[in-house]
Amino acid sequence: MLSRSSFTSLVVGVFTVYVAHTCWVMYGIVYTRPCPAAADGAAGGCVWPYLAQRPKLQLSVYTTTRSSIGAESNIDLVLNVEDFDIESKFERTVNVSVPKKTRNNGTLYAFVFLHHAGILPWHDDKQVHIVSPLTTYMVPKPEEIHLLTGESATQQIEAEKDTSALDEPVSHWRSRLTLNVMVEDFVFDGSSLPADVHRYMKMVQLGKTVHYLPILFIDQLSNRVKDLMVINRSTTELPLTVSYDKISLGKLRFWIHMQDAVYSLQQFGFSEKDADEVKGIFVDTNLYFLALTFFVAAFHLLFDFLAFKNDISFWKKKRSMIGMSTKAVLWRCFSTVVIFLFLLDEQTSLLVLIPAGVGAVIELWKVKKALKMTIRWQGLRPKFQFGAYNDSEKKTEEYDAQAMKYLSYLLYPLCIGGAGYSLLNVKYKSWYSWLINSFVNGVYAFGFLFMLPQLFVNYKMKSVAHLPWKAFTYKAFNTFIDDIFAFIITMPTSHRLACFRDDVVFLVYLYQRW
Repeated sequence: MLSRSSFTSLVVGVFTVYVAHTCWVMYGIVYTRPCPAAADGAAGGCVWPYLAQRPKLQLSVYTTTRSSIGAESNIDLVLNVEDFDIESKFERTVNVSVPKKTRNNGTLYAFVFLHHAGILPWHDDKQVHIVSPLTTYMVPKPEEIHLLTGESATQQIEAEKDTSALDEPVSHWRSRLTLNVMVEDFVFDGSSLPADVHRYMKMVQLGKTVHYLPILFIDQLSNRVKDLMVINRSTTELPLTVSYDKISLGKLRFWIHMQDAVYSLQQFGFSEKDADEVKGIFVDTNLYFLALTFFVAAFHLLFDFLAFKNDISFWKKKRSMIGMSTKAVLWRCFSTVVIFLFLLDEQTSLLVLIPAGVGAVIELWKVKKALKMTIRWQGLRPKFQFGAYNDSEKKTEEYDAQAMKYLSYLLYPLCIGGAGYSLLNVKYKSWYSWLINSFVNGVYAFGFLFMLPQLFVNYKMKSVAHLPWKAFTYKAFNTFIDDIFAFIITMPTSHRLACFRDDVVFLVYLYQRW
């Protein structure tokens, strides 16, 4: 059987190999080997860029309810850019007519054509086009109300709403369409075309050489949930912001892989909102900062595992609660469960929700150990039994109770006052939502106060040797890493502030050890 040090070394070794392999894969994505014959001026086996001839181009965007078109029929031209310059960035907002079929939960598609200027797309044999749906299906966000007065958060006509269908997906409008054209005059090796880019390429034979037409790409990662608009039956026109920017080959390949990854997540059951959180990491973050984030996230995963491992190992061997604040353990369990329920109620990203759920389960197990609880089943009814404390443990409990006595004078009025204020002034989806938000606001705002009993016990006993310092060290590293993620991953503001509050708690523990 592997010793603990050997197991930790094995985990670190596997982690190092994983990071190195990921770096190699990323390098293979952003770097593409050019055609070797092109350097000698030979054309054999090479695929040349059609854009190198600098043709005069035109960009046209059409909408239709059909996923494929064969001619100029039943389509609407919404944007036409003559003398289209592939090097110039632009953004334009147009109004799009919404057909009746789309208003009745149908789909509307955008057909984007890049073709020679002065020629209709279907008459141009060197045109390229790409299709993207302008609608998607999502469950609408529940409306928030004043729980005491019943006043709605919005003043819209209630007759248009079908409250029985709030849990059913409805058609939403994607108000942004982001276009890119790969502008590099890159010469591909025909025998080893990258599979990711190949599906976006259209080849033509010009004399003795093969050329690829302009690579047109729609950036689906820019389609964010915050930009979606509900389509109702009275909607006749909706705004569409069409933006264009050039893109390099390396970034294009990276973006294609990221879009495929997001699509895979949705196939595995991630909702549109969960996938949106992943999109936000890529779209709203500088690429260099994104690379740093990858390494930070990898180390976060490693420290999470090592912290869980050492924490569980510490509590598994724990037979005595001497020097350990039972109240702090109970509070940590309560606050972790409340935070998990709050994140669940807020429909937070699974990237945040899953670790919070795992942490809640571990804290419940710690409570069982701290209270020396055993569960015996009498048929289908559980019976709970609690072990006795020795004299040293009772002394620790006295210090613990003394700290909680004075703490309660400050904490309880603040929490009750905060809950009453929010009930009078803030809108919520339901009474349950108010209850969870009141609890979690108390946890986030004053939760660090419940760490004071453990600090008080440490002070009275003049020792911190009874604490799980290995787990604390790994958690401290992760706390500072969480500070970075607080600016990257979408999460409630109170949860973001709590990440910085934890820094202070760990610094106090370190001071006591020193």
